[in-house]
Amino acid sequence: MREFRLSRRTLLAGAAAVPVFGILTRRGDAAEFNFKLATGQDPTHPVNIRAQEAIDRIREATSGRLDIKLFPANQLGSDTDLLAQVRNGSVEFFNLATSILSTFVPAASLPNTGFAFKDYDAVWQAMDGGLGEYVRAEIAKTPITTMSKVWDNGFRQITSSTREIKTPEDLKGFKIRVPPAPMLTSLFKALDAGAAPINFNELYSSLQTKVVEGEENPLPIIATTRLYEVQKTCSMTGHVWDGYWILGNKKAVARLPEDVRAIVTREFDKSAVDQRADVAKLSVSLRQTLTEKGITFFDVDRTLFRDALAKTSFYKDWKAKFGDAGWSQLEAVAGKLV
Repeated sequence: MREFRLSRRTLLAGAAAVPVFGILTRRGDAAEFNFKLATGQDPTHPVNIRAQEAIDRIREATSGRLDIKLFPANQLGSDTDLLAQVRNGSVEFFNLATSILSTFVPAASLPNTGFAFKDYDAVWQAMDGGLGEYVRAEIAKTPITTMSKVWDNGFRQITSSTREIKTPEDLKGFKIRVPPAPMLTSLFKALDAGAAPINFNELYSSLQTKVVEGEENPLPIIATTRLYEVQKTCSMTGHVWDGYWILGNKKAVARLPEDVRAIVTREFDKSAVDQRADVAKLSVSLRQTLTEKGITFFDVDRTLFRDALAKTSFYKDWKAKFGDAGWSQLEAVAGKLV
């Protein structure tokens, strides 16, 4: 992983100097609030780099009153385990993909609708606008809440160790790992693929042992988890955009004084913007890096895949599940889907 650390240093210059804040604040006094932030991503992923920067700024800005410890790479459990932990308060903050959150808050997967967004301009117009506000309001009806703007997981691409995926027909019978998320499962089932929901912490071994032939993830995930070691090709389908919400347990957040809560939101918002830029840059540079690692890339006609999906009941079924209020927010940016 040395090469990714070096490229990250180039991309995120100066990040290594940040931890000194912890030494300078409160001169070693015990924090008034000690929280945990769990993530599923590798420590080298921009999510964790920018989260740690936010944590250090929060510690400094609160004069050490709030100390947050970062637990990356599913150290405290699988994504589904951690979702339960943030709901019951044993973990105060948790960074979770919208696709997984949808198992608890169905509206969270609205932005994951297949082929809804053509580019990042459309994504941020929706997620920093009406669609994002709608999803956050739905999450807020539960024991958890969102702590900042949505972060970027990226556009998901399909990798394979067997067949080359160039057209929708190539997906027929293809054994592909998907997250335990209804939207992605239904998308690939609609395209006649053999979708197998598997937790992220079991992904590498499932590919290595050929339980599944392929998977679908954004390029930064494919790179930082070394999936290039067990996959041969990558088809640039961009079939789903996925984001990350930093979630907070409501009772834990309510214990924080109002000024501290404001600092937490401000600093996580700043890191969200920085992390979005990181992922956008990595999604370009990593194509070359992964090619050097042995991955063969295919640029596919996304219109063929979207048209194939539109011939199924996929969009109609999801509109019925989401309801008109949420679906109208999606179509305000994505255009007419049904």
